[in-house]
Amino acid sequence: MNYIKEYYEKIKSGEIITSRKVKIVYEKLVKDIDNPKTVKIYNEDAEEYGEHEYIFSEERALDAIDFIETFCRHSKGKKWAGQPFILELWQKAFVSAIFGFIDKETGFRKYRKVILFVARKNGKSTLAAAIGLYMLLMDGEPGAECYSIATKKDQAKILWQEAKRMIKKNPVLLKRVKPLISELYYEEEEATFKPLSSESDTLDGLNASFVAADEVHAMKDKNLIDVTYDSMDARDQPIFLETSTMGTIRENVFDSEYEYASNVINGYVDSNLDFVDETLLAIIYELDSKDEWSNEEYWQKANPGLGTIKKRKGLADKVARAKRKPDELKNLLCKDFNIRETSISSWLSFEELNNEKTFNLAKMKVKYGIGGTDLSSTTDLTAAKVIFMIPNDDKIYVLQQYWLPEDLLEQRVKEDKIPYDKWNERGLLRLSPGNKVHPKEVTRWFLEIREEYGIYIPWIGYDAWSADYWVEEMKGYFGEEAMIEVIQGKRTLSSPMKNLEADLKSKIVVYNNNPVDKWCLSNVNVDTDKNGNIQPEKGRNKRKRIDGAAALLDAYVVLEQKKNDYLNMI
Repeated sequence: MNYIKEYYEKIKSGEIITSRKVKIVYEKLVKDIDNPKTVKIYNEDAEEYGEHEYIFSEERALDAIDFIETFCRHSKGKKWAGQPFILELWQKAFVSAIFGFIDKETGFRKYRKVILFVARKNGKSTLAAAIGLYMLLMDGEPGAECYSIATKKDQAKILWQEAKRMIKKNPVLLKRVKPLISELYYEEEEATFKPLSSESDTLDGLNASFVAADEVHAMKDKNLIDVTYDSMDARDQPIFLETSTMGTIRENVFDSEYEYASNVINGYVDSNLDFVDETLLAIIYELDSKDEWSNEEYWQKANPGLGTIKKRKGLADKVARAKRKPDELKNLLCKDFNIRETSISSWLSFEELNNEKTFNLAKMKVKYGIGGTDLSSTTDLTAAKVIFMIPNDDKIYVLQQYWLPEDLLEQRVKEDKIPYDKWNERGLLRLSPGNKVHPKEVTRWFLEIREEYGIYIPWIGYDAWSADYWVEEMKGYFGEEAMIEVIQGKRTLSSPMKNLEADLKSKIVVYNNNPVDKWCLSNVNVDTDKNGNIQPEKGRNKRKRIDGAAALLDAYVVLEQKKNDYLNMI
């Protein structure tokens, strides 16, 4: 029985309603089952990529499912306590994916990091505890070290205690595992399962084979995750499992993990993005739109256990109450529908900003363009844009270039998990010598556009921050009237940003399917005031760079100011 295929067929037929991201992942998994392919995976110890052919082993998948359903029992609730843990189809598909994909040559599992983000009361902690017991008892790993981690000790114990109760509920397991005060000890393999927190006396000397990080949204720093994840390096097939609902505090560990997983998932449907991580399995149950919360048809997207694990009536009562009491809506959206709720919200969905249309500049008779720039310090990208139109065409075409300090490339790729190196190889991003980008690089690019392609640029919008020297240099090449300062704020940016939003959604903006543009646009949050005026919001996470979007918006501000003159030129 292939539960991955069964689950995907029900999603595809509409029998099961789920999120866009879940559908994309299971579509990929089915393709990987039917057409195993060789993939390159980076080996940090060898500092090189190795080729692996991964196949799907139904036997390995069913072995994990059979263990959970045979030996793990529920520990809470009048109806469920003491009953066998019979997995639902979505859980069987998830467990199958974790344990079923293996290296054809070595038999080691493919997925090293596993993410399950799902709304509350869908049984994620119970499932994670059962997976942890399988890793303790059945993984064949001598001296296995399994950990349940969280910032606080009490939080770390929640998942671990669920595993402990499962041991006590089953006499067969209780014969093999000693449930001690602070650990579960499997004497036959000298294996342990312990709760671990940032408050622990020492995190040195760990050699983890399994780590479960529950409620990642509550973690405020990534140190514990990094330490325990890195401690798995000596193991052949470890698993790092993250489970969580959404949180209300932005820009912490959760957002970083969520955004990386989202980039990888979007990379499944748009390989041009260059986000590839074949060791990550991310399953994200969420509403695809904030507006779906009041429509019962869509509730299952964030709640795969709705009607069985999670009571439908209880959720319906919460929704009805939130309609009457708007102050309860934020918590409902966040915890029951997995919407990242905050006063600053995402600007565009991936579908809204995604445009794979391309153009060949050499075959287009382009006379005039409008520039936009976003200079940087050492932290951000530097971005420059030239937008242009051609007669009898409503499209707005975009030329772009990005820069990053050469000295920081390797560090940024490793820390940010963004494929700057691949973008550099493709010519989408240039490296500037040293540890910062010199504005002369930007000047040189605008001159290339003018001299190599014959595109005259009468106006260039810029943010005045740290741009004085560069502006004077540019005036020397493009004229005294060419440089137009774009004041940053809602008064200047709101109308152009709304126009840009509408044009992106209508696929009028053609940015040549540039993955850096796409990534920058996806990172933009929007700050809205009580009058509906908007401006872009970067957020505190330095990995979420919006520089390409900022440069494009500066060009749009100038386009709005000069549109009549520009249309007369072309």
